[in-house]
Amino acid sequence: MAITTASRGKPLPSDDNATLVRVKRGSQPSFSTLSPFQRWAWRTFRARVLRRPPSPSLDESLARAHLRMRGDEYLAQVYGMTLIIGLVLAVLGGVLFTILFLSGQTILGLALGVLVPVAITPLLFLLLQGQPASTAKSRGRKIDAKISSAMSFVSAMASADVNIDQIFRELARQKIYGQVAEEAAWITRDTELLGVDILTALKDGATRTPSKRWQEFLQGVVTTATSGGQLKPYFLLKAEQFEQEHKLEMLRRVETMGLFAETFVTVVVAFPLFLVIIIAIFAIIGSGGSFMILVLYLIVGIMIPVSQVGFIIPMQSLASEV
Repeated sequence: MAITTASRGKPLPSDDNATLVRVKRGSQPSFSTLSPFQRWAWRTFRARVLRRPPSPSLDESLARAHLRMRGDEYLAQVYGMTLIIGLVLAVLGGVLFTILFLSGQTILGLALGVLVPVAITPLLFLLLQGQPASTAKSRGRKIDAKISSAMSFVSAMASADVNIDQIFRELARQKIYGQVAEEAAWITRDTELLGVDILTALKDGATRTPSKRWQEFLQGVVTTATSGGQLKPYFLLKAEQFEQEHKLEMLRRVETMGLFAETFVTVVVAFPLFLVIIIAIFAIIGSGGSFMILVLYLIVGIMIPVSQVGFIIPMQSLASEV
């Protein structure tokens, strides 16, 4: 039995045994279409991508990140973005070389003019290529942050003897649970739109999720159901387990934030202050006063702002997860 589907807005041919999937009245099927830039990148770099297809891990990362693109399409997009940004960096390097050459600093201008595009462009390509994996990890953290409260909802539904497919359907409608609701929505899509049975949909959901905790939960549901066990006690047990783990995780993050705060006061506040005072004294009573003044400018203009940003970013990340 096959299921009639569509790709890029065009229906695929189906056999005589194809199953017609009906959507709700007033609903329209949506298709994952490429943007104009993505279509240009695919036309331009298609031959190159097909000669060296991306690794299967890229397709897995795209699925876990819920980026509705194939691996070859995404790799073509990466080539296109790298080409455009590389050209911009080359122009910027040429401008820097011209400015420094006219000011008499030929060696420095040549070094910067070559270093800017040559050093940044490969790094940019690697960052863009690893973006799906980074997005998938971010989704995994968001799932872990909401899974405790979501399990309370699931256990409450199970206590009312609601069917498992209905539980995930209702969980998908609760947008307050964020990415957990998104994962449940994909399971509901498999069962209602693609005609997959609920256990197979749960197995597929466990395979493509970026969260280990959600994966273990779905695998436990499948194992309990196939072995003839009761799902209600399993849901209640997992809700209690995730609640305890959530409390421990929150305690760990609060302790980490306290450690960051103490380190911030020592490294970013006290140490630069003493350093500025010592260098200022050396500049006054010793030789090399102009060099010491330059060091002070570097400390105040570069070291202190960079160190502050280096602490603010992880602190903000931890605070958003508490």
